[in-house]
Amino acid sequence: MAVHPAMSLAFDGAGIDGSWFTTVTDFARDTKWLNTPMELWTNLGLGVFAVLMVMGWWKARHRDTAAMTVALAAPVCVITAFAVAEVIKKVVAEARPCRSLPHDYFVAACPAPSDYAFPSGHTTVAAATVAALFLLDRRLSVIAALFAVVEGFTRVYVGDHYPHDVLGSFVIALPVAFATSLALRRLAPPLVAALSSGPLRPLLVAPADRHVTKAAAGSDTAPVYQSSLAPAFGNADESDLPGRHSRY
Repeated sequence: MAVHPAMSLAFDGAGIDGSWFTTVTDFARDTKWLNTPMELWTNLGLGVFAVLMVMGWWKARHRDTAAMTVALAAPVCVITAFAVAEVIKKVVAEARPCRSLPHDYFVAACPAPSDYAFPSGHTTVAAATVAALFLLDRRLSVIAALFAVVEGFTRVYVGDHYPHDVLGSFVIALPVAFATSLALRRLAPPLVAALSSGPLRPLLVAPADRHVTKAAAGSDTAPVYQSSLAPAFGNADESDLPGRHSRY
């Protein structure tokens, strides 16, 4: 997306936490044996978040339509958060640390002047994955959060971002991705249910779990898709827990 120069803030972030950035890059200078692994991880590590989303999809195949909806929504959540971050990046137009602090130590090559710093795109993807998996599988979300912290640190370590670029990515990505996940969880189940009845069924429903719970009254009633998702807030009712069933 192109942003008119008059709309850009042409922001210099060195005055915010430049000293913290220098502390981290000095550490990078003192740990040159870590430079290559960190540089590899900061880029290739994004694949971990893709794997976590695939794991969420695979587990959702053994659950219900609501779970599959959230699993399929995960990449949409990440793309949405990344798009929002890119717009903000163009508006803020914060110069990269390598241009504001050229005498610091840098592991990564200095990007082009038009490749701005705030917020960190890599960290945005990582943080958005945390939020996208939260309603689907809390364990996967926690794992994603741990890797997201590592990803954020590597962005500062290699010299691509200030600490506030990384923090800003979390502040932007978490609510955007979570709101997108909530919206799609509410709106998209009918579409996912329809897809589950067509040629894509093997991708959406595990073979052993291809059954639909029918409503109690009559054979003409519509299928009832019961949610196996944890609630967005608070604790699940006892009847929602695995192995527990409500008595009628």
